[in-house]
Amino acid sequence: MRILILGAGNMGSWLAESLCLDHEVGIYDPVKEKLRYIFNSQRFMSYNEFMDFNPEILINSTDLQHTKAVFEEVLPYIPETCILADIASVKNGLEDFYLKSGRRFVSTHPMFGPTFGNVKDLSDQNAIIIKESDEEGKKFFRTFYHSLKLNIFDYSFRKHDETIAYSLSIPFASSLVFGSCMKELEVPGTTFKKHLSISKGLLSESDYLLSNILLNPYTIEQIENIQEKLDLLIKMIKNKDAESMHKFFEEIRVNIGMK
Repeated sequence: MRILILGAGNMGSWLAESLCLDHEVGIYDPVKEKLRYIFNSQRFMSYNEFMDFNPEILINSTDLQHTKAVFEEVLPYIPETCILADIASVKNGLEDFYLKSGRRFVSTHPMFGPTFGNVKDLSDQNAIIIKESDEEGKKFFRTFYHSLKLNIFDYSFRKHDETIAYSLSIPFASSLVFGSCMKELEVPGTTFKKHLSISKGLLSESDYLLSNILLNPYTIEQIENIQEKLDLLIKMIKNKDAESMHKFFEEIRVNIGMK
């Protein structure tokens, strides 16, 4: 299959590397320096080159804030039969875009990134494929993700964003609060160092990605739940209520599958 990848950032480069052995891959990025170390794939300098390449599927791996705008820019340069694909971590607004475009599409979300995921062994990582997507597009990504031994989940657009609000906004918010309280970085303790490492990894992501995860319309309920639990914990600490705190610990052990 002829695959055109837009964006040669971490995910775009990884996609090109992972797909080029089984498919004919082309990749474009407006920052030409990012293409310097792309191998076994055609490197495009302009949109006009897309027409000769005649892609069968276009994977948009540009920054989240540019996803829809880039799609709109390149549509005149790709065939009507080309399947549009995105790997955006928040799908808000993309469903409407695809419906208005009239194009076949497939929307997925690899639930890992080069910052955290070991891309050499993804057997414990997950990916989501959006149910409303084109069948051929879903088949392509299902085959690709299976080859990587990823665990695959089929969600609707709405279910995806609800899940992201739960699975990302809670740890994101916790790490941001942890980082915002830092005064000293050289503190003994394994737990502290682990949390510090996670916070640094999180803050290495783009501000736009972080803000879009947190501004997901389904996030606020999760953040309010965190605040409620913190208020409860503060109350127990102020009252020196060890009995209630022990019950709280037991509830948490049940929640995280320890009981």
